[in-house]
Amino acid sequence: MNFDRKKIIIQILAFTGLLLTIKLAMIYYVANYEKYALASFCSVNEIIDCDGVARTTAAQFWGIPLAYWGMFFYITVLFLTIVDYLKHIKFLKFLEVFKNPISYITVLGSVAFCVSMILALISAFRIHKVCILCVITYFVDLGIALVASKGHFKNVIEDFKHTVIDFIDGAKKYTKTFIVLLIASVSFLVYSGVTYNFVPHIKKIQGIKKYRDMKKNPYRVSGNLLGAENPDVTIELYSDFVCPLCYIHNIMLHKAVKEFPNIKVVHYDLPFDKECNPNIGINMHPKACFMAKGSIAARNQGNYWEMSSLLYEKQPVNEAEMLKLADKLNFDKEKFLKDFYSEETLRLIEKDIAKSESKGLDSTPTMYVNGDKYVGIMQYDDLRDILIKHGAKRK
Repeated sequence: MNFDRKKIIIQILAFTGLLLTIKLAMIYYVANYEKYALASFCSVNEIIDCDGVARTTAAQFWGIPLAYWGMFFYITVLFLTIVDYLKHIKFLKFLEVFKNPISYITVLGSVAFCVSMILALISAFRIHKVCILCVITYFVDLGIALVASKGHFKNVIEDFKHTVIDFIDGAKKYTKTFIVLLIASVSFLVYSGVTYNFVPHIKKIQGIKKYRDMKKNPYRVSGNLLGAENPDVTIELYSDFVCPLCYIHNIMLHKAVKEFPNIKVVHYDLPFDKECNPNIGINMHPKACFMAKGSIAARNQGNYWEMSSLLYEKQPVNEAEMLKLADKLNFDKEKFLKDFYSEETLRLIEKDIAKSESKGLDSTPTMYVNGDKYVGIMQYDDLRDILIKHGAKRK
């Protein structure tokens, strides 16, 4: 294969890869930021699901979507195929440092394919979903490496040597420029990796994950009052003790109460459990009614909020497990069981459910902050901003 023909094949492969990664970038954006968008053409089922892969944290590296890294790679390969022509332009004479562009393409293609195999393993064993367009780019990367190296492993080793030597020579010749570019590149990667500003949904996931990973509520309070007796800001919270997002939300609200002394949280039960909630079609959270009864029985003994935190953490499913929590809080067990099974307790839960039904609520957690409605989980910083907006003041 002559030199020009090899370049043409590499250009075709790189251009194909570029188009694929542009499409992947579009899928990434729509999947993560277009709430009501239809599924992409390559989301066929639970396994073959480009959208599903795009929504995972594995679809980015150092705060930059993998599709953008791919676009950069293919543009670099295309650049290297024409760098010999660009050298002859007077103001681009510095490009003479690129002495063996095909060797660099071999190295880049080989590294890209190795990274592709790592991503394939992550997709298969961690995400359990496959992105077909991503798989095609893996073969494109392999094709670029094979064409550039003529398919010989010996050539790959030699190309790695040439690349390292040329890199060192270029860095020596243009030391100041090299240092500036290195500092700029590292600074950019640190910025993107720390702030996640280019992938704000990942930033949200990371912010929430911190609370999700807590085994217990470190801000837990005792008693029936969460916050101020005479608050400036009142949070009406509708939640379900089996709801995993409500667990996170509970921790955040306890933290907020410690940060803002003029707020108060009032809890209402909205269990997605047919045992006490006839308004739901699917029994999404069995035992949610069971736990709601435990929280009310605890309130009758003056420690609603600590019991609530324990319910979220321990998820009791029978009387024995519930009594262990009651014993931990030194409750009168006889009174606790009497209140737990009383008709009055059930009526209180049904009253909360009726109130949520009148408001048209169909998800948890939902909260009203001085009357303004907010549905779902959010980062603590966003919660803090909402509370400050409504008049919350720090200590």
